[in-house]
Amino acid sequence: MAAEHFGSFGRATPSAPRAIPANEAIALLKSGAAEPGSLLGYGNGRSYGDSCQNHAGAVVDMRPLNRIRSFNAETGIIEADAGVLLCEIIAHAAPYGFFPAVVPGTQFVTLGGAIANDVHGKNHHRRGTFGCHVESLTLLRSDGRTYCCSHTDNAPLFRATVGGMGLTGVILSASIRLMRVPSLDIVEKATPFRNLGEFFELAEAADQANEYVVAWIDQLAGGHGRGRGLLLTGNHAEHGSHAASRAGSRLAVPVQPPFNVLNRTSLTLFNAAYRWRKGRSSTPRQAGYQSFFFPLDGVRGWNRLYGPRGLFQHQSVVPEANARSAVRALLEATRRAGQSSFLTVLKRFGDVRSPGLLSFPRPGYTLTLDFPNRGERTLRLLAELDRVTVAAGGAVNPYKDARMSGEAFAASFPEWQRLETLRDPGFMSSFWARTAKKLDVSQAAAQAAE
Repeated sequence: MAAEHFGSFGRATPSAPRAIPANEAIALLKSGAAEPGSLLGYGNGRSYGDSCQNHAGAVVDMRPLNRIRSFNAETGIIEADAGVLLCEIIAHAAPYGFFPAVVPGTQFVTLGGAIANDVHGKNHHRRGTFGCHVESLTLLRSDGRTYCCSHTDNAPLFRATVGGMGLTGVILSASIRLMRVPSLDIVEKATPFRNLGEFFELAEAADQANEYVVAWIDQLAGGHGRGRGLLLTGNHAEHGSHAASRAGSRLAVPVQPPFNVLNRTSLTLFNAAYRWRKGRSSTPRQAGYQSFFFPLDGVRGWNRLYGPRGLFQHQSVVPEANARSAVRALLEATRRAGQSSFLTVLKRFGDVRSPGLLSFPRPGYTLTLDFPNRGERTLRLLAELDRVTVAAGGAVNPYKDARMSGEAFAASFPEWQRLETLRDPGFMSSFWARTAKKLDVSQAAAQAAE
């Protein structure tokens, strides 16, 4: 299969050198003939870094497994193959008054990918992560056996698979519980804030009053406007549409520009236009779900705007007690480096605990930053952002990462070795090889030297 179709969304790392179809991988696994570290499930390539890559082996194209198997219109439980896209689940359940309890920033993720990364959305404070709503999943491992995993059956394997980044085997299918909603439309409101202090004063009350909450930061604003932004809140409209709109857009970036077009001038213009459009009225307005949840899906191939070297995304979470100082320090580090984030998003995580062993969200505040890949200069900045995050007692998101050190990963996820013990030996990712396996080698060398 053509490997160029199996890259990561950030495009800053090489595409998979080899890809095989799901049916071929399933036959290989059932025969027990899979070589160590030779496979990794691949959904729709929306991870930003190398957690969806296996440069030492092959990725498995799971998209052909795309059947919705059943849906209970009374309970909202839907069973589907791992390759079914989130937009397909939305379209299937919408006429019955159901919507996924948790959606990430794109609807073009597979069900298997959403579970493997334990994605989160704008309502973590109420619903937790995607994994909180997984009833059960079917997992095929390299011992040739198929495991039914849930909170009660094969529970350790279930916890390791939710947020396990595809390392415990191939997810074949899953059952998830959807949320009943009065309509798909969203009543949204934009509240401007002048600085980060105002945001933190608004954030907790906004969470208590709304299903969905997220903040956008105008990172280019200086002087008295530094830290300004918009707090966006939303709730499902009582009277609105139950029809899923067409996924995708007529707008597209059809070819790769030879350079990064997102420079300071274009970003300043974009930020001014966005702030005016969203913040021009404090009156709530009713809008379709696509524009509220998936605004970037409206431009197909928008990641190409970052140029041929791609982009790095950095997402961190820091405890609430340290958030005010840590978020300021993170934003200040980007200013000192002279590298502005195209999209800067800040939101509050709640205390709903995920069943996932290595789930990224935890109580506190999470900051997401996007940077054009400018080589070593950008890598130094990202390492500094890691340092600030870890020093504040926080964590860096692994499925958004393409370059963090093993030490930063271990500090973010001190229980990573529990996943390593449950990892299927036939599966490996470039991320895990770069972080956890290097830690394993370092620890073994240290023990041998004692």
